[in-house]
Amino acid sequence: MAKVQPFPGLRPRKDLAEKVASPPYDVLNSQEAREMAEGNPHSFLHVNKPEIDLPVDTNPYDDAVYNQGKLNLQKLIADGVMVKDTQPCYYLYAQTWGEHRQVGLVAGASVQEYIDDKIKKHELTREEKENDRIRHIEALGAQVGPVFLTYKARPEIDKELAVIQEKDPTYDFVSIDGIRHTFWVISSKRRIEMISQLFAKVPELYVADGHHRSASATIIGERRRVANPEYTGQEPWNYFLTVIFPHDQMKILPYNRVVTDLNGLSSEDFLARVEEKFFVAKATEAYSPDRPKLFGMYLDGKWYRLEAKEGSFNAENVVDSLDVAILQNNLLNPLLGIENPRKDKRIDFVGGIRGLKELEKRVNSGEMKVAFSMHPTTIGQLMAIADAGKIMPPKSTWFEPKLRSGLVVHMIDE
Repeated sequence: MAKVQPFPGLRPRKDLAEKVASPPYDVLNSQEAREMAEGNPHSFLHVNKPEIDLPVDTNPYDDAVYNQGKLNLQKLIADGVMVKDTQPCYYLYAQTWGEHRQVGLVAGASVQEYIDDKIKKHELTREEKENDRIRHIEALGAQVGPVFLTYKARPEIDKELAVIQEKDPTYDFVSIDGIRHTFWVISSKRRIEMISQLFAKVPELYVADGHHRSASATIIGERRRVANPEYTGQEPWNYFLTVIFPHDQMKILPYNRVVTDLNGLSSEDFLARVEEKFFVAKATEAYSPDRPKLFGMYLDGKWYRLEAKEGSFNAENVVDSLDVAILQNNLLNPLLGIENPRKDKRIDFVGGIRGLKELEKRVNSGEMKVAFSMHPTTIGQLMAIADAGKIMPPKSTWFEPKLRSGLVVHMIDE
């Protein structure tokens, strides 16, 4: 069962929601966040990227940064910009991006179910990133960045959530990137109970995006259990902030690759080596793969179409048959010498939202030598890997649209 829980959310005033809502903390660097928040004291970037209010040379992991985030959140509350609901609520969050629309339930997800692997993961986490989120949550006494969860769609849940969407939303605005954000507050006790019962029939949830946020919230919950041996399990810190979407509404974009050099090979020798494991053909224009096992490659101002040869990967293995694994195991590692893409500074990753022009730009500038365009990983592959207890290669998925931060905050110290 999926144990989800309503909570009294801290939310922006209706007239300020658009000014408060901000991109997630991990999609902007500090300078980009400074520029975006300039002239907007209500921007939630002051909370989830608080270094923007400190000197430019401030270490983003300095204690002063986390304390600044706490002060900034307290100011939003003191100024009446954000107000806490008086009772536990669920919330509904819809995002519309062109023809794509996704609607998720905002709820607290169970720390215990995360521990018991009823909330399934597909990525490894890094200790330094976990520690960053732990320090941020503890300083604020709040979880401010929602974890993106998914589940295998169920018609009865779709039907229940559709009824809610017939009512006037609490927030409804279009952000500067053209994405429409629509938000409903679910305060009816009867409806809250119905939603809880429906999700109790969901066998498992899956972390789509936000592995570090969910891991950090769980670590905090475990520490507080030790410090509070009489805990009931209902404490706010036993749950973490999530938005939960059905799998058939997920949109995954490619996660493309760029590499600084050819590992000592000439372009001719490199192409010859590529042909050992891939069928290679010149493309007449920028090439974006339209199905799995195909790859685009941009080298020396030319685009190529690569197709993985039969036998170059284990089709029965859910991880080895991923496109990102095929490229890693047959080209990036053996030819370009990139053994650990998590740590090798010669490789970088470009979200598909930036398009193929970004790949061309980075190669044409001389910063990078070669670029690879990918076919996106599917939500079915993600679930199959999580179900098998396996781990995806790094940078396998890029979800769009991104969840805005600041529309609702989960306070854990009250």
